[in-house]
Amino acid sequence: MNKTILCALAMTVLTGIATAQDLKSKDVPAAVQGALTKKYPNASKVSWEKEKGNYEANWGGKSGEDTSVVFTPGGAFVEQVDAIALSQLPAVIAPYVKAHYNGAKIKEAGKLTDAAGRHLFEAEIKGKDLIFDENGKFVKVD
Repeated sequence: MNKTILCALAMTVLTGIATAQDLKSKDVPAAVQGALTKKYPNASKVSWEKEKGNYEANWGGKSGEDTSVVFTPGGAFVEQVDAIALSQLPAVIAPYVKAHYNGAKIKEAGKLTDAAGRHLFEAEIKGKDLIFDENGKFVKVD
């Protein structure tokens, strides 16, 4: 029985490490906060998460996540995602998701701009973000 409890505890800890962690502003490096203020001076009511070693700022809209921006710990811009309606995704994305992900439904959509200035689309399914190019061609799972 002790092994079962230990395995359950280990899985809980590992799951917590793999998912995003909510942060208080005081726990976000000054370089990251400064980069956000410089690039987005009008961002208000910002919530923070730490994900994959980077810092994600979220703000705007009813959910508080209409805009999400990711910075490295040193304050370098990684990407910006603006929430969009599912109907704004290129028409080829929904059939692709249905065919390749067992009929899964897209829960959220976003227009992504990466550090190089490329414009991509993001479709969230089952806790994964699928990334597509401007024309709706699949690029990767993020």
